[in-house]
Parts: sequence; C-alpha cells; structure tokens
Amino acid sequence: MQPFPQQRSYDVCIVGSGAGGGMAAYALTLAGANVVLLEAGGPWDNTKDSAMLTWPYESPRRGASTKERPFGEFDACIGGWEIEGEPYGRAPGTEFNWWRARMVGGRTNHWGRISLRFGPYDFKRRSRDGLGDDWPISYDDVAPYYDKIDKLIGIFGSREGLPNEPDGVFLPPPRPRCHELLVKQAADRLRITCIPSRLSILTRPLNGRAACHYCGQCSRGCKVNANFTSTNVLIAPALATGKLTLLTNAMAREVTVDRGGRATGVAYVDKTTGSDQHVRARVIVLAASALESARLLLNSTSSLFPNGLANASGTVGKYITDTTGTDVAGFIPKMMDHVPHNHDGVGGMHLYMPWWLEDAKLDFPRGYHIEVWGGPHQPGYGFMGGIQRSPAGGGYGKQLKDDYRRYYGATIGFSGRGEQIPSDDCYCEIDQHTLDRWGIPVLRFHWKWSDHEYKQVKHMQETFRALIAEMGGEVFSPMPSAERGYGIAAGGTIIHELGGTRMGDDARTSVLNRWCQAHHCKNLFVADGGPFVSQADKNPTWTILALAMRTSEYIADQMKKGAL
Repeated sequence: MQPFPQQRSYDVCIVGSGAGGGMAAYALTLAGANVVLLEAGGPWDNTKDSAMLTWPYESPRRGASTKERPFGEFDACIGGWEIEGEPYGRAPGTEFNWWRARMVGGRTNHWGRISLRFGPYDFKRRSRDGLGDDWPISYDDVAPYYDKIDKLIGIFGSREGLPNEPDGVFLPPPRPRCHELLVKQAADRLRITCIPSRLSILTRPLNGRAACHYCGQCSRGCKVNANFTSTNVLIAPALATGKLTLLTNAMAREVTVDRGGRATGVAYVDKTTGSDQHVRARVIVLAASALESARLLLNSTSSLFPNGLANASGTVGKYITDTTGTDVAGFIPKMMDHVPHNHDGVGGMHLYMPWWLEDAKLDFPRGYHIEVWGGPHQPGYGFMGGIQRSPAGGGYGKQLKDDYRRYYGATIGFSGRGEQIPSDDCYCEIDQHTLDRWGIPVLRFHWKWSDHEYKQVKHMQETFRALIAEMGGEVFSPMPSAERGYGIAAGGTIIHELGGTRMGDDARTSVLNRWCQAHHCKNLFVADGGPFVSQADKNPTWTILALAMRTSEYIADQMKKGAL
C-alpha cells in the first residue's frame, strides 16, 4: 500500500462503535482526549429511527424478516449472519455463523439487555476444574467498573447474595407476568433458583433518561432512551464534549505501524466513495467485535509483523468461543382461556434462572443460565405458527379463529445459555484467496464442539422438559438425539463470540496484558470481546463495558504520564 499523506493526528483512534467502542469514546473524551471513531456502518439514532410503536399491520410484510434485518423488519439492528459483499469461509466440517452489525451502536441496538456480571469463579475457572486458563485479573479488579456502569447506564435486578452471581447497583425489577409466575412455581418445586432478571432497562428515570413505559418493543430501539444502547447513552455524550469525530461507513482495512513497530493509525475504505483513507493517532483501540478485531490484526502485516500485528505469540484468532444454546417450548393448559389482563412489561424476561448446580457432581463442567419466554405478546408475522401442535388445534374458519383466541399466550419456552471451554479446535484465520467487496481478505472459521458442550446442552433439554411437565404442559418437540447434538445451536448463532485476542501475563501465550494492551505494540489496545480468556455462563456485554472503561481509564492515565 502506498504511504498516506500527512494529516491531522488524534490522541486516540477507536474502531467500532458498539459496547466497547462506545464506552471507550465516552470515557476517553471525558478524560480530555481528542478521539476519532470509525464505524463500518451508517448513522443510526434510536430516538428518531426506531419503529418502536409501529403496528405490524401497518406493513404489508407484518414484521417479517428482511435480508438486512434477520430478526424482523422492525428490528433495530442492521446486519446479519450474511452480508452482501462481505463473505467469510468455513473449514470442512465447520458449522459457524458470524453475525455482524453495520450501524452506529452496533449490536447494542437490538440485544436482549441481559446484563450479568461475571462472578469470582468465572475469572479463575482453571483453578477450580483444571480446564482452559485463568484470567490474569480477578473479579475484584473489575468490580469497581461494574459499579460505575450500573450507575451510569442503569440496570434492574434484586440483591440475592449468590456466590457467583454478583449483585449490582440495581433499580427495582418489574413484577413477574402471569406465565412467569407459573414458571417460578415450577422452578421452586424442582429446586431450581429463579430470581428477577437483570436487564439494562430503566424502571426509574436515570441521568436524564426516562423510565421504561413497558411497550415491550426493546429490540426495535427505544425512542425515549429507556434501554441501553451505545448510540445515545455513550456516543451522544461523547459527541457533546466536542472532542469526538465520528466517521461512518468507514471499513477498517489495517492498523499501520512505523519502523519501530509503533501503531500510527488505521487505514480504511470510505464505503460511500470506495476510496482508501487513513487516520493518524497516538493510540489505537480496536473494538470492532472480537472476530472483526482479530481479522484486522491478522491483516495488518509488515516486515516487523509478518504474521499479523501483535501476533508474535501466534494466538491472534485462537481460543474463540460462543455461548452454548438450545431451546424448548411447550403448550401450557393453565394459560388457556385466560382472563384478559395487562401483560405489558419490558422487552425481555422479568425472571431468569442463574446456574444453580455449581458444586453438583455432573458429567460436564461449568454451567448455564435459563432464559424464560412466552405468554401473550404482540401478534405479528408468524404469530402462533404451529397451532396444529396444540390439542385439537388447527383446522380452518371459525374453529381456527376460536383456537387462536383460546391458545393465545399458552406457549412457554426456555432458552439455555452456557459456557463453552476454549480449545485449540475453535479459531479463525485469514483466507488469502477470498476478498470482500472492499478488497480485504476475509476470515475462515474452524469450529468443533466438545463432549463438554454436548453433555451440557443435553442437561438443558432435560431440565426444560422437566419444567414444562411440572407446569402440567406438553413439549412441542421430541428430545433431540445425540446424533443431532441434543439440539445444540451452531457456533456463532447465539452471537456471543469471544476471544481471539485474549489477555494474559505471558506474552508467549496471549495477545494482550491485563490492561488489554498488546504485548508487542504498546500503543495498541482491544476493547471488545476479544480479550476474554473464557466465556462464562453469562451474557458478555456488561463485562465488555466494564473492561472497556477500565482500559480507557488506564490509557488516559498513561497518556498523562507520557508513557504512550
């Protein structure tokens, strides 16, 4: 690539505007740094662009999915597992799907807002079961930052005192809905811990943002900012400082370095013109998502870094994980012919089940949590599809209409979200023979679940079926066989991919140090899910935010000391 002409230099260049990038922009601009933020997608403002209160019947599609909105045409997130002109490869035998968002705020525009802290055990799992690796930091190192983001962003929940499910600075949780009360009763009888969920949705006004009005459409983007998005909770305040320059439709190509191996900036493609551009900065923060950041480093080759920037250990792209997942739903007769009542609530569950068998002797390590769904909800495309599976359901005409009314809300389902053990079998690499539409080499994935994950998902399936039976219900589908992996979701499907630039104290086996700073390029940092050493049985966003804030405060401190 030809050298770029000299231009303005920033203190910090951040790649990616999701949870990690948004937090880095917020923290660093408030610390006084001049920051440029590159986002591969276009502009988006949930207060203006959301379809929050659009009725399905207002669209001829009734809310059905589109190519750029796989979760429905009203969903807030633009992107998907397949993006035109941006392919990726899979090694033979690999089942892996890679979700990418292409918009300001990234995946924070449509995620479920399940905001769980990693617990003390999660940072030191190898010390407990001998599998994987311990993090170089502990819960106590991250706890102050969890507290800060609780207060800044807002989260509801209840103080339970569970040893590996740390309590936070909680707003009051919403009351359980009717179907959730049935779930709670069944869980109590089966001695499965069931508590109020922990979601970053405001039940009280906070920091100038309104409380949730319970329309239940969080995935569409909130017009009143009652739920968390990077877009308006982090990036908007950063822009208000006057110290943030936001460049949209900027597809990062590589991190550039000088002759001494120091990062000098980021080369990117202006997607609106197709032209190659470059920004200069004293410090580079990658927050493009775990796998996109790994791709960027692997593509940043030079005579000093022939295998990719910060990849002297050979571990960039290695030890990637995703959450294990499977689902079971059933017909619950007690929810039939119910008295019409107000079922409003947040756009997500009001109850969930954290891992309750930490010290039990099972045939798999680690654990999972259970997410609850079902009951009455706003009808849309595909509403009550499969009604013929209900007793005497189906038919046509008046009988079918009556059955829809009788069975409306009588489905309750469970989703398991568990921890995968990192292994040598799961990694990504550059496919030099395939380029995206911008001429950038793409990733090829290698993926293999182990017996640990299969046995864990089998336990999920058995537990969910026991819960449905305890409620007097009937499961819609038979137990998946071992040949079908007990119904385990393909890698990437849960959209919790982590690792690829893991942190560690040993530069021979890790990419970053405990501050998410590259071992071999001191002014390069990673602030997304890449630094994670392990997955945990918790959704990762709250930990991405906490680590990004911690890293950003470290960067600001080091810049003031002249160390960067």
